[in-house]
Amino acid sequence: MSTSHSIVEDRIKQLRDELNRHNHNYYVLNAPEISDREFDMMMKELESLELQYPEWDDPLSPTHRVGSDISKGFGQAAHIYPMLSLGNTYSIEEVDDFMRRIRTALGSDDFEIVGEMKFDGTSISLIYEHGRLIRAVTRGDGERGDIVTDNVRTIRSIPLQLQGSGWPDHFEIRGEILLPWKAFDKLNAERAYNEEPLFANPRNAASGTLKMQNSAEVARRGLDAYFYYMLSEDLPADTHYANMMEARKWGFKVSSATTLLHNIDDVDKYIQYWDTARKELPVATDGLVFKVNSLWQQLNLGYTSKSPRWAIAYKFQAERALTRLQHVSFEVGRMGIITPVANLEPVLLSGTIVKRASLHNEDIVRTLDIHEHDMLYVEKGGEIIPKITGVESADREPGAKPVQFVTHCPVCGTELRRIEGEAAWFCPNKYGCPPQIVGRIEHFVGRRMMNIDGIGEETAQMLYDAGMVTGIADIYDLTRERLLSLDRFGERSAERILQGIEDSKNVTFERVIYALSIPYVGETVAKKLARAVGDIDTLMNMPVSDLIEIEDIGPRIAESIHEYFAVSANIHNIERLRDAGVQMSMPVEATVEKTDLLSGKTIVISGTFTKHSRDEYKELIERNGGKNSGSISKKTDYVLAGDNMGPAKLEKAKSLGIPIIDESQFLAMINMD
Repeated sequence: MSTSHSIVEDRIKQLRDELNRHNHNYYVLNAPEISDREFDMMMKELESLELQYPEWDDPLSPTHRVGSDISKGFGQAAHIYPMLSLGNTYSIEEVDDFMRRIRTALGSDDFEIVGEMKFDGTSISLIYEHGRLIRAVTRGDGERGDIVTDNVRTIRSIPLQLQGSGWPDHFEIRGEILLPWKAFDKLNAERAYNEEPLFANPRNAASGTLKMQNSAEVARRGLDAYFYYMLSEDLPADTHYANMMEARKWGFKVSSATTLLHNIDDVDKYIQYWDTARKELPVATDGLVFKVNSLWQQLNLGYTSKSPRWAIAYKFQAERALTRLQHVSFEVGRMGIITPVANLEPVLLSGTIVKRASLHNEDIVRTLDIHEHDMLYVEKGGEIIPKITGVESADREPGAKPVQFVTHCPVCGTELRRIEGEAAWFCPNKYGCPPQIVGRIEHFVGRRMMNIDGIGEETAQMLYDAGMVTGIADIYDLTRERLLSLDRFGERSAERILQGIEDSKNVTFERVIYALSIPYVGETVAKKLARAVGDIDTLMNMPVSDLIEIEDIGPRIAESIHEYFAVSANIHNIERLRDAGVQMSMPVEATVEKTDLLSGKTIVISGTFTKHSRDEYKELIERNGGKNSGSISKKTDYVLAGDNMGPAKLEKAKSLGIPIIDESQFLAMINMD
């Protein structure tokens, strides 16, 4: 190796070590040492060097934390040690009984208990070899789980390469994948805006996110992880607490709530403290866990068929309040869905004042049997969204009538419709119902759509009320003079909007599709469509049968797209957007040189390469009609192997008789040799 190459390799390693350390400081310790700009500059330097020297690419490099938008299925793996559930208790007395059982079973008071937070997320098992993350597996059925390594690598609080020293050559660490409250609020706000079903709690959101096929979307959502148990034939210590303190030194996020407890009084005080203090934590919890500290004592206590005898979970009680219903309002969303909302007498719950709670749909209103001015039970246990869980019918006012779902749109008066098999009623007056029109305008200008700065909810309503913007294409007819004619509108606000409109003409075609508010076409589907069709004319004229052939486009989405382009007003809007300069096709480089040379072929990439990077090979596979997969199965047609191919993948490929090809053979297959 030349001296210059050695210097570059050393610099790449230095940058990776530094970026991993700063990631740990920021996401685990919450103590950043450098500015965001300094971090970004280091990341850009590393990205540049890895592109220039692909032979030193590493799947665990900090540059790969963003994930990939290539869809893939999940393989499965057996757990080395079964992932059992814990027995649950709901009172301090039951926890005290657990302590007494431990004392009786051990025949001694000489034992310690470790108190831990019971995080409300989704369980994960990570396998590390020689200090590097090699596999992540969900709990599954306790015996086997889904391999979600690519998605887990995007979680910035999880170390890909361990810090310090002293870890076993091979070990498993278990923890909980979580979506912090702030990220949960942001995600649900986006879903509410897009009229998608809201996640009831961060646990459901974390579980759904971890199993997404698009790891780039997983990275965007901002998952976190806490760890609570380590397994190995060569653990650093013979107590659970000491092992977790070592894990913290290696870079794992171990909760500061993890505490050594010595007797029943300590345990009771721990429960009493965290029953209140947990409400200040940045992530959802639903209880506490108590474990015998000594690993030898754990071994002696053993297991039942379902759970360890040396650990128990204490579940917090859900917070519930009783308050009076003032009235039910019916709100119209961008897609015309009618949502009933319970307007309540204000009540304090989990530290916040609750005044409103969604009743979601007519079926829920009927199931709860809600009457006018009923006393309703509201809960926010593991749920951050207020939830109506019941009615105190004994307090019902004499002669109170059941709440009736509206039959006509509360804004435009159009008779509502209901799709067979679905719970929601909707207003079919898509192009004449004011809240639907304003909602589509708000969506169009949003940050992840056309990103027109200066037009928010209030301004969109003002522009509509003034008759200036009654459809999305009208935005491009706005002028400085027209904007200044609006009440309380100044030069700076007008200039900001006009600049945003001009900048929006450079927004990519896939975001334009998303901005159009085609029913059932979210951000991910819009990307799939844009890459598959290339331009708006092809999409507008594509029959349902062809649309269904596009990956992830099912019959319902295909029919919705076809219906959207059958409306002359939509076609007219698109032509006006095109005339205004909005992007209506993918860049040439994104659509050229597509072939079907790999049509129907599923390829797994493993190892490091010299002629192209892994991401470039993934792009080449897709461009030539093939499909990428992250795991080897009977459905795999080829394994594209570079240097340092994982031994497990090599063995599995050989056992299944799957051809293993190198770079030269692959490039020859697509006529690039």
